[in-house]
Amino acid sequence: MLHELSPTTLAALLERLSDIALSLDAKGTIRALEVFSDELPSTLVEQWRDVDLADVVEPGDQPRIQDALSAALSGGPQRLDLMHSTTELPAGIPVQYQLRADESGSGFIALGRDMRPMTNLRQQLINAQQALEQDYWRLRQVETRYRRLFDMIGDAVLILDGQSRRVLEANPRANELLGEGDKPIVGKVFPRGLDSRSEQSVLELLKEIRSTGRGQIRSLPLAGGESRVELVASFLRQGTEERYLVRLSGGDQPQAGASSGAVFLQEALRAAPDAVLLVDSEGRIEAVNSSFLSLAQLLGEEQAIGQLADRWLGRSSVDLNVLLSNLREHRSVRLFASTLLPESGTPIEVEASACRLDEPEGPAFALFIRDIGRRMAPDHPVTSKLPRSIEQVTQRVGRVPLKELVRESTDLIEALCIETALEVTQDNRASAAELLGLSRQSLYAKLRRFNIGGNDAGADT
Repeated sequence: MLHELSPTTLAALLERLSDIALSLDAKGTIRALEVFSDELPSTLVEQWRDVDLADVVEPGDQPRIQDALSAALSGGPQRLDLMHSTTELPAGIPVQYQLRADESGSGFIALGRDMRPMTNLRQQLINAQQALEQDYWRLRQVETRYRRLFDMIGDAVLILDGQSRRVLEANPRANELLGEGDKPIVGKVFPRGLDSRSEQSVLELLKEIRSTGRGQIRSLPLAGGESRVELVASFLRQGTEERYLVRLSGGDQPQAGASSGAVFLQEALRAAPDAVLLVDSEGRIEAVNSSFLSLAQLLGEEQAIGQLADRWLGRSSVDLNVLLSNLREHRSVRLFASTLLPESGTPIEVEASACRLDEPEGPAFALFIRDIGRRMAPDHPVTSKLPRSIEQVTQRVGRVPLKELVRESTDLIEALCIETALEVTQDNRASAAELLGLSRQSLYAKLRRFNIGGNDAGADT
């Protein structure tokens, strides 16, 4: 059928099917070539004519050319993949040829396709696959950390389906507190494991928080009425999915051998008026009490646990790093001045004391944070007046920009010098101006500026 086509039609067909056509002699020398693709340099026609094909490919491809020529003479058409080297394209040109001997057996015809588009697509596919794998492993690591943290929490935590209230996930403490023997509670409808009178209260709370977002019941009796728990629930909507997050705290019975004092101490830390944080060696929060949630204006522990403490504590990450470094070296730190940034964004002056806890899994640190914003002290002026000592200026480092601190320091020194000159001259302002090397008008202006001398700051003595 193809032999019936005219030369013009055949040339047009070759142009459609290939990007480059080579005519080779029996030794593999290029007798003629035609470039059909705009992506290939047009100078190849002049550069490759009368040149051995082996001289315009990468050295590693050269041995395969003679093998392909011999196979084409005896076995029919052959596929030949070559990487051409050219000065116009330093990266090379990958070309896939269909090699065929002519009817006389004295030469060969090679029709080639530029494989760069296919190579680029393949590389993009590899890059996309690697990106997906990296995302997959990153999500696996996040899932592993979440699962470990989920299992470590001492309170019972449940994740419920928003429509059916079936338990989708539950940590070991939830199974221990609400389960029936060894049977897990995943797949069961919540509420369960509670006193029958409490179930209606829980249902009403779950219904209410669909509009409010969060709610709690402080004293909820468990089945049997021997223990009571505090229930905190949140409602989340993610796309088309609705979830309840339920946390049950309390309900602990004193363990055998455990002193009642230890139980009381744990409860005291939970209810302490000062904020209490437990962080790991990197500063990530492992536990908080309700006072910290109130101070940082957080709705629940889940917003803080796993986060770096410097998100809320410190003028910058430097404060937390300094505090942890001192704890590693000295085991305890007292009265560390810092700031706490709540969710509202208004900084609060705080004072932190901390200690190191040597746990089997590694060191941990307990931080006790107290709000001192309302504390009235002579060395912490609350007015906008000028600081009265260099110590007061240095205490404002981190709270006030350096430019303002330098200006305040200069004003402080000027005011102290003027007061000293007035004391030396027994409040003779003319003599004080001469002593300071100022004109009396300049001295009076500074007296008014620094409010020295009261209402008669402009009077002469």
